[in-house]
Amino acid sequence: MNIPLAAIAPLPEALARPGLNGSGRRHRIGQHDIDPGILRHFNDLLAQIDLDHVALDRDQVASAARELVDRHVDRSVDERVEGIAPPCIRQRMRRAGAIDLMFHDPEWDARPSPAFAARLVVDYIRGSVGVIPNALPVVGRLDDAVMVETAWPQAATEVRDYLDFCRLRRIEAELRNERRLHFGFTRADWVAARQAEAEWIAHCRRVATSTYVPAGGARGFRVN
Repeated sequence: MNIPLAAIAPLPEALARPGLNGSGRRHRIGQHDIDPGILRHFNDLLAQIDLDHVALDRDQVASAARELVDRHVDRSVDERVEGIAPPCIRQRMRRAGAIDLMFHDPEWDARPSPAFAARLVVDYIRGSVGVIPNALPVVGRLDDAVMVETAWPQAATEVRDYLDFCRLRRIEAELRNERRLHFGFTRADWVAARQAEAEWIAHCRRVATSTYVPAGGARGFRVN
């Protein structure tokens, strides 16, 4: 599973600039008029994930969309393939995919805080109503990307652990000749398997850096 976990492309700078408390002049993305009620609900969700989140206004969202379109136009023709989202959206949607898999995996018992953030992310992205229609060229799912960006500080460690859980579950399935995806391998089993793996790696390293020849033993070895 190719999930970008380290540095990724930044979101539009307009999202980080202070809002104008509704006095900004922009409120449309192309022909789409940003609904104040939907944006208010979106901000409420972000605040549930991050208490320090500063509410976005319509001008910020519209300006961010314009910035993203301008950035997209500046890219090469090969990069502007129709249907391919800009990197800042595409990379965060891959993260969203991992969050979705983690949230719906019956064998993974996520910790409460990341589980709560994951539920909000999944519910919003899978929902039928959003701040920005998914079908809009270039900027569709920008709001989803913002949701993932807000939740990521809480979810990142849990997602990394979950991806490692999936790796060790695949290994365990091969050892058992198990074809089912879910066969009772739990988080507790993952912890035990990870510990066993760590001990085996440490053993191999010790063997690689040690010798089985006793000290001074080589002096008695002669070739006539």
